[in-house]
Amino acid sequence: MNYPVVTVGGWRNTSGVKCVRFDIEDDTCYELFTKGKGADQYPKGVVDAFFEVMAFIAAARDVRDLYAMRGFRVEKLRDKKRWKRGERSLRLNDQYRLLFVQRRDEAGSLLLVLGIVDYHS
Repeated sequence: MNYPVVTVGGWRNTSGVKCVRFDIEDDTCYELFTKGKGADQYPKGVVDAFFEVMAFIAAARDVRDLYAMRGFRVEKLRDKKRWKRGERSLRLNDQYRLLFVQRRDEAGSLLLVLGIVDYHS
């Protein structure tokens, strides 16, 4: 399947509404999101869910919109090391999560996607 080629970090969606700024730290996720490469590393349902979540992030007006979507099950990670860094996860399916952290910089809030992880390994 060919996945869409998309640019990262859009400030406005197609209707001109200000949206969440985001970036993708993980090279594998970046290649998957921007070029559709590496989809074979994950089960198909995970890749489809990844694009669904990323489309929602790109269209969200605020990070709080992610918390409003109950199906994403946004939660702070309990691992002490990750908890201190403020990492959170979004559920892609029962086994895979999309990790992210919210940062602040000179331009305001930035959602940084850290990668897709298998929670059962």
